[in-house]
Amino acid sequence: MIATQPDAGGHFGQYGGRYVPEVLMSPLEELENVYAEARIDPKFHEELKLLQTTYAGRPTPLYFARRLSEELGGAKIYLKREDLLHTGAHKINNCLGQALLARRMGKKRIIAETGAGQHGVASATVCALFGLDCTVYMGEEDMRRQRLNVFRMRLLGAKVIPVTTGSRTLKDAISEAMRDWVTNVSNTHYLLGSALGAHPYPMMVRDFHRVIGIEAREQIQVVEGRLPDTVIACVGGGSNAIGIFHPFIEDDEVALVGVEAGGKGEKLGLHAARFAGGSPGVLQGTRSYLLQDEDGQIALTHSVSAGLDYASVGPEHALLHDIKRAEYCSCSDADAMKAAVRLSRTEGIIPALESAHAVWEAIRRAPGLAKNHLLVVNLSGRGDKDIDIYRENLPEMDEA
Repeated sequence: MIATQPDAGGHFGQYGGRYVPEVLMSPLEELENVYAEARIDPKFHEELKLLQTTYAGRPTPLYFARRLSEELGGAKIYLKREDLLHTGAHKINNCLGQALLARRMGKKRIIAETGAGQHGVASATVCALFGLDCTVYMGEEDMRRQRLNVFRMRLLGAKVIPVTTGSRTLKDAISEAMRDWVTNVSNTHYLLGSALGAHPYPMMVRDFHRVIGIEAREQIQVVEGRLPDTVIACVGGGSNAIGIFHPFIEDDEVALVGVEAGGKGEKLGLHAARFAGGSPGVLQGTRSYLLQDEDGQIALTHSVSAGLDYASVGPEHALLHDIKRAEYCSCSDADAMKAAVRLSRTEGIIPALESAHAVWEAIRRAPGLAKNHLLVVNLSGRGDKDIDIYRENLPEMDEA
């Protein structure tokens, strides 16, 4: 049996843990204790369930992509439609849960980091809902790529602070958020947006996203009478992927496939494929696979998707990789674009660029599989936020 919970120190095998300054040990322990209480509190789950259904829009549908499946001529492709959630992505699942925890702790100020902007939007959304002060750190380069989401956050009342250091992307935004937290621990909760960072975040964020896999598991059995053969999800930090993977981990007959950002090439700095070009190390509170040079310095990353260009990956994914329970591959910028166009034109669904990486892997695999092979793809977000990037990369569609 695969261990699906971390040990007392937050370790998934050799990965995970809590590598933070002494000043952050107390708030992390407080969060761990409050979450442990909430996990066994029926009232907490009742309120979260109510918010998930009446506010966020759960359950999300499991949609059979009939035309795409017929065109490819192989496996049946189902899409788990997290793109239909309020705010446009899976991120709201975790933000609602952590907002309830912040209220239990009496924290009135929320800080968050964001790359593609969807976690920032979801954080700003729940802060507006709960009447909390919200500050979001976002890399200057990501702010340029995701101007629409920056405006959405500000419209919701959040303060968006540009990060101008390093690569000016997600890694640097997390670093700035952690610096803020160090100096404001008494009144501030750090609403971390992915299944990474110091314990208890990888476990807690995963648990708030398990609803994706729980629903998908039930839905596919209703429509097909059995479990899927393959589940595919994109992997940046890894929250949407671990959310849909986790309820299937004990089902050995279900293949789990994570898709990283292959970017523009195999050279370090041109991609964000941690399992292809990375090695174990410690970054921002946790031990996992990360992209680093020969001197141990964190490498620059690249992806056409602002949400996938993180230098490390969640520790539970590292364990699943090492024990070969999940397979991790990559998709290039160009192929992600092809997948987005194809899904748009066969199913009328414009995916987020992150999700397009997972769609490409389904497109690549499906023709070689039997017609009764069931592929479930987690469509983690919608493409509204990426329209400017699509326009830059598909200029032939933007002619006057």
